Amino acid sequence: GGIGSVLNETNVEVQNRIQKIAVENSRLGIPIIFARDVIHGFRTIMPIPLAQAATWDPSVVEAGARVAANEAASSGIRWTFSPMVDVTRDPRWGRISEGYGEDTYLASEIGAATVRGYQGKDLSDKNSIAACVKHFAAYGWAEGGRDYNSANIPENELRDVILPPFKKCIDEGALSLMPSFNDINGVPSSGNEYLMNNILRKEWQYNGVVVSDWVSISQLTTHGFAESGKEAARMAINSTLDMDMASPVYETYLKELLREGTISIAQIDEAVARILKMKFELGLFENPYTNQSDFPAMLNQHNLEVAKKAAIESAVLLKNDGVLPIQNKVKTIAIIGPLADAPHDQMGTWVMDGDKKNSVTPLAAISLKAKELGMKVIYERALELSRSKNISNRDAVVKAASQADLVLLFLGEESILSGESHCRADINLPGAQEELVALIAAQNKPMATIIMAGRPLTFEHIIGQNSAILYAMHGGTMAGPA
Repeated sequence: GGIGSVLNETNVEVQNRIQKIAVENSRLGIPIIFARDVIHGFRTIMPIPLAQAATWDPSVVEAGARVAANEAASSGIRWTFSPMVDVTRDPRWGRISEGYGEDTYLASEIGAATVRGYQGKDLSDKNSIAACVKHFAAYGWAEGGRDYNSANIPENELRDVILPPFKKCIDEGALSLMPSFNDINGVPSSGNEYLMNNILRKEWQYNGVVVSDWVSISQLTTHGFAESGKEAARMAINSTLDMDMASPVYETYLKELLREGTISIAQIDEAVARILKMKFELGLFENPYTNQSDFPAMLNQHNLEVAKKAAIESAVLLKNDGVLPIQNKVKTIAIIGPLADAPHDQMGTWVMDGDKKNSVTPLAAISLKAKELGMKVIYERALELSRSKNISNRDAVVKAASQADLVLLFLGEESILSGESHCRADINLPGAQEELVALIAAQNKPMATIIMAGRPLTFEHIIGQNSAILYAMHGGTMAGPA
């Protein structure tokens, strides 16, 4: 009876053993909720959220989130920290991959679709998981595109650009919300009474769970906003944060603050009630245990088809002089580049439960299709990583391009170059990729470049050298077939 939630435990046997102690051997029998960052798929990985926004199709996004919920719930996970609806307009920011881009309306619609997908039609269904809309607010507005940095925002921009996607997700029924790490105009969100209490609770009448981001309450001292952990705890509870993720300040100081009369028992009761309400709505009191035989297999054909459709719809054709789709007269295809056969990187950032052995790469999928059509495929990686500064096997690369009727060049950035704490000051194609384009273009063969990345990249120098450019971002498990 001493803990209420567990992060990142996905072994169902272990979960059920922990749950049995909580439900059968504690004073009140309150079930544990198991949580995990399920961001764009669990085992079947969908395209990164930014790519999902590029589908412009909420139904595709909702179907992907439903697959993720089914697979996560089959592993005992009933709470995810997603969707991220931070509007951002700075592609240097690493977490741009995790959100829905620059447009407030699009972020609102795609975010709401994600909530529907996770939570399903009945929250108490065993395959529904609680959504957590984040990061409230302005996390994507960080100065200089630097993660966790300050955000200075006029009130009208906050109201018109930043906040609407959160309101839309709340109206869609999101069970929980997470404040952001950053400060807004000098006040960190985890201690921001105006944002959390006045706007979220009073104006919007939100009665869902508010969970801090990872140690963000204790980080109020790092900001210089609170002078001690005790003061940080007071500020956070006054900002109606119900749960302290991973930091010790609530556990350490709330009783003391209560004894001093600095906070009230009513505040504690409200926080507890909201957490219990979420557990009741998810049906955990009636069905606290997970039986994996109740769920379909992960990575089943339906799930893979959903992932494939999402990846197809997310790709954006930026240029095409007629070489795409590939014509029957093409007999030899050269596939070149560091992203053509990169099963881990094509999944993108935030894939805690994805496994690269399940990824179908472009090289594998196109080779199979070419064989069916009697076409020949020649493959050269050319760059070991997207960041590599030297082209390997230059002679082989030139030979492959010169022998081909069409070159498919797979460029971009590997998954580690985007995501949390992976901001980039230079968003050109990294490494020797532009040099590789020039080397192949010199062979005077039709060339289509497919860019697989976790953010918008700048590539103006290669546009004229290409017959076609397809921006595919990190497409997930089924990027190759897509």
